[in-house]
Amino acid sequence: MSLRVVLADDQDLVRAGFRVILGTEPGIEVVGEAGDGAEAVELVAELRPDVVLMDVQMPRMDGLQATRHILSAGHGTRVVILTTFDREDYLFEALQAGASGFLLKNASPEDLVESVRVVARGDALLSPEVTRRVIARFSTAPRERTRPPELTDREFEVLVELAKGASNAEIAATLFLGETTVKTHVSRVLTKLGLRDRTHAVVFAYERGIVTPGG
Repeated sequence: MSLRVVLADDQDLVRAGFRVILGTEPGIEVVGEAGDGAEAVELVAELRPDVVLMDVQMPRMDGLQATRHILSAGHGTRVVILTTFDREDYLFEALQAGASGFLLKNASPEDLVESVRVVARGDALLSPEVTRRVIARFSTAPRERTRPPELTDREFEVLVELAKGASNAEIAATLFLGETTVKTHVSRVLTKLGLRDRTHAVVFAYERGIVTPGG
């Protein structure tokens, strides 16, 4: 089955460009377009897409508000925030709203397509420049430096590797585990800590000083 995508942007030309890029990809279908956040919320409730590509600054309701509404409705739709505004407040508000990805609009077409596929399968995606900002923000924040009591020794090791940006295959190689076992541990870490996805596991780990840049 094709991944079903809704585009939310107040610029017709931007939506047209995204539609062309995604429309040429096998297994991806653009099923709806919205010119503002309120319309996006309505379309998601009606169409139940897999992914929404969401602009931030839009009339009637901005993309961050729309993201909160969409995710609180529990339809299972994932949101990727797309913006030309390289601002930290947008980034952290988007993460707090529950967005699964954050890309600048100057990302390549390949990155755009990959973001849809990544978040649709339940993972999270941040562009490299955005990831650096997350690390920088939390490397200077106050740290508790406490190990989450909910996690087993192995789950804690998996969390540390997650926070370093390691894939399941890389975690498996580092910890001498099978990839299926790693997937199970990742799922348990997210569930026990009440985290939405891998991106929020990274934020959690840096915020609490479990890992630091370079370590």
